[in-house]
Amino acid sequence: MVIVTYILQGILALMFLMAGFGKVTGSKMHVEGFKHWGLPQWFRIVTGIVELAGAVLIIIGYWSPISAMVGSLLLGITGVGGILTHIRVKDSFKDTAMILFLGVLSFVVFFLYL
Repeated sequence: MVIVTYILQGILALMFLMAGFGKVTGSKMHVEGFKHWGLPQWFRIVTGIVELAGAVLIIIGYWSPISAMVGSLLLGITGVGGILTHIRVKDSFKDTAMILFLGVLSFVVFFLYL
């Protein structure tokens, strides 16, 4: 089970590093997404920093399980916020699927460490 947990951590870390980096650097996709959702651009940067911090905690979690728990919980809560945002603006399931997957995966990693 430890190997499965480590693989899931790796997937989470990679996906949130990419997403967080794109938000912080202002990729066109993320800038337009936050406009579509009616959220201010400063919140895009804050979200990106939270995602990067969560990904770093997940990586540190390979050596410190409490770090993995904190990081996965942080990313899971961020995922819930993302899902609610997509629901609020009535985005399609296709647009919501990735954050739904990552949010659930985050909580799975959290519960695997309990």
